[in-house]
Amino acid sequence: SEARPSKEETPKGISPIKAKKTPSPADAERRKLRPGSGGEKPPEEPPFTYQLKAVPLKFVKEMKDIVLTEAESVGSSAIFEVLISPSTAITSWMKDGSNIRESPKHKFIADGKDRKLHIIDVQLSDAGEYTCVLRLGNKEKTSTAKLIVEG
Repeated sequence: SEARPSKEETPKGISPIKAKKTPSPADAERRKLRPGSGGEKPPEEPPFTYQLKAVPLKFVKEMKDIVLTEAESVGSSAIFEVLISPSTAITSWMKDGSNIRESPKHKFIADGKDRKLHIIDVQLSDAGEYTCVLRLGNKEKTSTAKLIVEG
């Protein structure tokens, strides 16, 4: 619903000759659905209204397992990456079912639809199951992959 200044009783774009009475909001809704009626273009839908309805929450690209041998892994970093849709969804990361907080050890990178978990200075103790949790409104999706450090 758009906020109209109270001074302006006549909605914009309606010529006074055609408008016999100020349309009620319900009439305005109906007029939106019949573009022919007022002889003018119906107002554009604000982009966010249809985005919430139409965009399914999904992982465009799921996480993949990362396998490192202990010799090469120690001191190096691992990056889990997902591609999500829509970019307005919120991602959080978990390891073995517990939330990861961002720290010098774990960096979260969000670039539009591209979301990454950067594990810095991998140790044997970092091996485990990592999950990216995607949330939008009341919907939730997860993608899970393993970091395997082979001794």
